[in-house]
Amino acid sequence: MSDSEPEAVLGPFSAPGARATPWTSALELLGEAEVFWLSTVRPDGRPHVTPLLAVWSLGGMCFTTGGEERKARNLDHNPRCALTTGTHALTGVDVVIEGVASVVEKRAAREQAVADLERKYGTHLTSTEGTWYGLGQAVVGGDVRLYRVAPTVGFAFGKLPTSSQTRYNWPSR
Repeated sequence: MSDSEPEAVLGPFSAPGARATPWTSALELLGEAEVFWLSTVRPDGRPHVTPLLAVWSLGGMCFTTGGEERKARNLDHNPRCALTTGTHALTGVDVVIEGVASVVEKRAAREQAVADLERKYGTHLTSTEGTWYGLGQAVVGGDVRLYRVAPTVGFAFGKLPTSSQTRYNWPSR
């Protein structure tokens, strides 16, 4: 699970004078974002999009779900997916990570991802008053699935005042 930095290339739909968003800036945005939108495909080909918590960990985007939830069933059928986050405004930067999701099997890796989730979301996960209290223990114990999306391509879409489209390419794995 490599944390290698992807190549960043400014896309053709960028405004004159725009600059590519450095990967370090996109990674910072992923770290600050609280809500992500996971896009998967149902077995019959229809799209499925759902909001969730996610964190950059283990060299990819990590999130949790129950094994019987629609997103898990979709990923069992087709592991290709996209995670999207952004500002929901005409300013700022939106980030998309496309890749292949797989269930994290190794306990040490689950422990690392849970530590990263708990560091990011704090009391939402760690306080007995938190909405998702106990999730970390369930993930480490294997009662809740932890997915890691190995990135294949990513995008940062800079919006007003200067639009830019940065494409991130990861080396083949």
